[in-house]
Amino acid sequence: MSIDGLPPLREVIERHGLQAKKALGQNFLLDLNLTGKIARAAGNLSDSTVIEVGPGPGGLTRALLSAGARRVIAIERDERCLAALAEVSNHYPGRLEVISGDALKTDFAALANAASQGGDLVRIAANLPYNIGTELLIRWLTVTDWPPFYQSMTLMFQREVAERIVAGAGSEAYGRLGVLAGWRTEARIAFDVPPQAFTPPPKVTSSVVHLVPRASPLATDVKKLGRVTEAAFGQRRKMLRQSVKSLGGEALLMRANIDPTRRAETLSVEEFVRLTNAV
Repeated sequence: MSIDGLPPLREVIERHGLQAKKALGQNFLLDLNLTGKIARAAGNLSDSTVIEVGPGPGGLTRALLSAGARRVIAIERDERCLAALAEVSNHYPGRLEVISGDALKTDFAALANAASQGGDLVRIAANLPYNIGTELLIRWLTVTDWPPFYQSMTLMFQREVAERIVAGAGSEAYGRLGVLAGWRTEARIAFDVPPQAFTPPPKVTSSVVHLVPRASPLATDVKKLGRVTEAAFGQRRKMLRQSVKSLGGEALLMRANIDPTRRAETLSVEEFVRLTNAV
C-alpha cells in the first residue's frame, strides 16, 4: 500500500541497489505509516519549507510532501540515493530540491534565508544519520542569531540520546545536551520507533524528538556556556570546584552564588546561565 502512488520503498531500494552503509550511519525507515507519523509530529507544513538531512531512498521525504509541505530541501551525501530522490522530485514537480553534499559542511541559515524570502516558514525534520545527529543538533542549538532560522525541529535519535536531550537537572541522563536544549528550546519526546521498523534494524530503540525554540531564552554567551557545560560535565562525578577549576574554580562559583561542593547534574539551566555570566 503506497501513500502517494510511488512504488514501495523496498522496491526502490532493490531497484537502485541501496543497501544501507554503516559508515554513513544509515538505517532506512521503510514503514510509511511511521514516516507519516513523523511528518505529522512536525506540525502544519502547508506554509513551510522543510529541511531534511539524510533522506536516503526518500521515505520521510515522501511523507513530508504527502503531508502538504510547500517545499522540501533534502541534503544527501550518498550519491547512490540521488536517482531514487529524482523520482520523488518528478512526482512532486517544483516541490523537492535535492542537494548532493555533506550536512556538516552545509550553510543551513543561508538555505533557510532563501526559503523565507519566498514567505515560507522553515522547519527541520529528519531521521538523522546516527553518526552526525548529535553534532548537528548542537550546531542548530548554538546558532548565533536567536530566534533561529527554524520554527521547529522534529528529529530522530537513538532513544538514549533523545533522553539526554529532554533531561532536566537531577536526572541520570542530564548533561551538556540537556542544558543546551533546555536553555534555548522546549523539547519533548513525541514517540518511540522500534528497531524492526528500519532496514537494517539498529540494535536500539529510536525516538522522535520535537523541539520548539524559546522566544527569549535567558541571556548569556553561547560559546561560554558551551565551555562551562563541557568543563562541568567533563568530570561529572567531581564537585564543581574541581570540575570548573580551569574556569576559576571556587572563586567563580562564589561569584555565581553556587555551592562549590555541588555536582554538575544538580544545577538547573538557570544556574548554568548564572555560572556562565560570572566567568
